[in-house]
Amino acid sequence: MSDMNTPGDPQLPPAEPEQALPPAGTSTHSSSVYSSSGPAPTATPDKIQSESRLWAMLSHLTALCGFIGIPFGHILGPLVVWLIKKDQYPLVDDQGRESLNFQISMTIYGIVAGLLTLVFIGFILLGALIVADIVLVILASIEANKGVAYRYPLTIRLIK
Repeated sequence: MSDMNTPGDPQLPPAEPEQALPPAGTSTHSSSVYSSSGPAPTATPDKIQSESRLWAMLSHLTALCGFIGIPFGHILGPLVVWLIKKDQYPLVDDQGRESLNFQISMTIYGIVAGLLTLVFIGFILLGALIVADIVLVILASIEANKGVAYRYPLTIRLIK
């Protein structure tokens, strides 16, 4: 034990770096680096814009969850992304609403086409709706990733 605090011990830090440390009992979280008044210093405007575009793209792409067997996944996917990120990114708020409105519209059109299968025209309409849904979701995702606010055609805008 007496060997630990001997003078000239090479493991003791020099006096100057200790002066740069915050006073004892002070939390480093109260410094301006961790202040809650703005984003972290690593969150540059480019990074924020990139994250915004990514989440906007995901608000469209998650609509494809309905095609992998998740019940109502085409509505739940965009709804979850929109609810989580709408207050953080204005682009996600806009594109999330757009994606939800389009998927609700496609559901309504699908129900009508399903009823029309009784007169056999519905089979063609259902096929066309599925292809149009996939193609338009992919186009919207690409545009949202560019930062462009995409507008789906033939959309009933229920969520404003």
